[in-house]
Amino acid sequence: MENCIFCKIVAGEIPSPRLYEDDKMIVIRDIEPKAKLHYLCIPKTHFALLTEMDEARAEIVKHCFQTIPTLQETLGLQDGYRVIINQGENGGQTVPHLHIHLLGGEKLGDF
Repeated sequence: MENCIFCKIVAGEIPSPRLYEDDKMIVIRDIEPKAKLHYLCIPKTHFALLTEMDEARAEIVKHCFQTIPTLQETLGLQDGYRVIINQGENGGQTVPHLHIHLLGGEKLGDF
């Protein structure tokens, strides 16, 4: 998507330090953190909603969820973390590119 901020970050058009990258995803820090540690896991393939998943996109999401636990220590999340996927405007999704929030580094309250 030409106007998608996450697609521009993935393409390197907008600089953002990558804490992790492979052929399917990147992990960056959230610029508006909601916890001491707040990261975004962003698939390199653009799609906004889980309802847009097909087999290929489901494999990308699966890869993200299989990779995230391997990054716990690297990201400082070994004491636990919260995983959030916001969906749509009413769900709090501000960028229409599916992404996974990882929050931790402190005891998180109930929501």
